[in-house]
Amino acid sequence: MSDIVSPFAPDAFPDLPPVAGFTMATAEAGVKYRGRRDLWVLRGDPGTQIAGVFTQNRCPGAPVDWSRAALDAPTHGPRLVVVNSGTANVFTGQAGKDAVLETAKGAADAFGAEAEAVQVASTGVIGVALDASKLVAQFPDMAGRMRPDGWEAAARAIMTTDTYPKGATQTALIGDTVVTLNGIAKGSGMIAPDMATMLAYVATDADLPQDVLQALLADYTGPTFNAVTVDSDTSTSDTMLLLASGQAEHPRVLGADDPVLAAFRLALRAVMHDLAQQIVRDGEGISKLMTVQVTGAVSDDSAATIAKSVANSPLVKTAVAGEDANWGRIVMAVGKAGEPAERDRLSIHVGPHRLARQGQPDPDYREELGASYMRNSEIEFSIDLGLGDGAATVWASDLTHRYIDINADYRS
Repeated sequence: MSDIVSPFAPDAFPDLPPVAGFTMATAEAGVKYRGRRDLWVLRGDPGTQIAGVFTQNRCPGAPVDWSRAALDAPTHGPRLVVVNSGTANVFTGQAGKDAVLETAKGAADAFGAEAEAVQVASTGVIGVALDASKLVAQFPDMAGRMRPDGWEAAARAIMTTDTYPKGATQTALIGDTVVTLNGIAKGSGMIAPDMATMLAYVATDADLPQDVLQALLADYTGPTFNAVTVDSDTSTSDTMLLLASGQAEHPRVLGADDPVLAAFRLALRAVMHDLAQQIVRDGEGISKLMTVQVTGAVSDDSAATIAKSVANSPLVKTAVAGEDANWGRIVMAVGKAGEPAERDRLSIHVGPHRLARQGQPDPDYREELGASYMRNSEIEFSIDLGLGDGAATVWASDLTHRYIDINADYRS
């Protein structure tokens, strides 16, 4: 955790109410940090359903491999999620696999669950083995002090370089029944998600089967977690889980597109969007938030690729940090994306000001207009390719000296 808090940090952690069917506890296991909690266990009552999306990085950590398999493991007991910060347990060979197994078995013994169904996640330094005994030693005590209202403590326990804990909550009607959705997330650096984000967890008391939960994640991951980037680097540990305890009594849901789920879908997207936005607003070293809107592309996928090319460009990001409306760097980033683009159809706006159009500077643009706009804390670039109907929006942080300081000293 950093002593310097993001300028975009909220004034306070939101009030996340209890969600029926879930309890939790945190502990100080001493994996890496001293004097702070670094372990979280979430318990879902028997019958809890879990869906998940995980990193597409080809070098995932042992916890990701284990948790992918655990999604479909049969269980009649409680469902458990175990998360530690301090080490990612990635690229640690057989020792890493053994640590995950030891963690899952230890949690299962303490909480009366099946080890094969325990979700395990780790975040922190890559290449450092996890001493699972430190976690296992905490589980019996944690099992005795589970509570339904520990969301802020949980959000803090899973932080690494984050500067503030991240949480969001919504309610929705399914039929005439009010259901609650709570979410927490961590992430600040090594963020260019290719599924979800660093670590994110959303719990609801809705009664939804796993296939519906999985379909909902597939629908909303793209425009939320996959639409933010800090530094173009996809983590080896990315995990997002959606858990439903089934405690709410509402009309039976027949599928992800069932009209009875209309309000729930909006609420879920709102929670996921809120958490994704908080992550990019806590990007390592951030001083400005960038919004990159691309329209007129040949497809939505093409627009997203171009938007990410701009948002991830070190030259664009440093120009934003330096408050320089250098639209030539945007043209470069559009052109290098490898997607259809025609120079003489391109137009670029920064905020309300059109910088360039039809392959040349806009004759009405004045440098002082862009310079004044770039002093804002939130910067919006609008890029129209003039080729089709494809569109996408990506949110990103700028690139500052602080980002370099954080990552140059990360292991020291």
